[in-house]
Amino acid sequence: AAAGLRAGDTVRSVDGAAVPDGQRLRALIRASTGPAGEAREQEWVVDRNGQRVSLTVKPVPEKQGDAWVGRVGAYIGAAPQMMTVRHGPVDGLLKGVVRTWEVSWLTLKMMGRMVIGEASIKNLSGPLTIADYAGKSASLGITSYILFLALISVSLGVLNLLPLPVLDGGHLMYYLWEGVTGRSVSDVWMERLQRGGVVVLMALMSVALFNDVARLAG
Repeated sequence: AAAGLRAGDTVRSVDGAAVPDGQRLRALIRASTGPAGEAREQEWVVDRNGQRVSLTVKPVPEKQGDAWVGRVGAYIGAAPQMMTVRHGPVDGLLKGVVRTWEVSWLTLKMMGRMVIGEASIKNLSGPLTIADYAGKSASLGITSYILFLALISVSLGVLNLLPLPVLDGGHLMYYLWEGVTGRSVSDVWMERLQRGGVVVLMALMSVALFNDVARLAG
């Protein structure tokens, strides 16, 4: 916007180099920053309402790993085309089962990576982020909204089956213990496990809420 770019502009060239597609334009933007992070202006020629317009664009440097790249803060390329695919009842049910398993396994893997430190706990989200993305998905249409609700439902289902005493997964662990040993968990240990489960669950909720506030505030 600062350079005068508008939504719908078709970029034809950058510094005299032809731009055949969005991938080439992104590469030229990323290459606009020097090795020390210095920004360099680019001369863009764009098509706008049938007219050629020349603009001076100065991408903003951003460090990614050990390298500096340029960014313009705009969506590059055409919007993705939506395609409606219909399946019969049996195929739809089977694909739904497969997709549910994939999402469940992905959720478990991410939780495991956070436990061992391979993924940041910043990935935990709480009710504020859920509400925010629910609104965004609803603005994209009923299909996106239903898909988002399905994703949340599966994720919450996986969380509920974790072996924490206060969750359904914890009760399943009690039943498994009783089935293996032939006796139920003692009242003393039941109380200890319940308290421990509440502490763990409250800690997770606190981290998720903190991430929500930090994400919305930042």
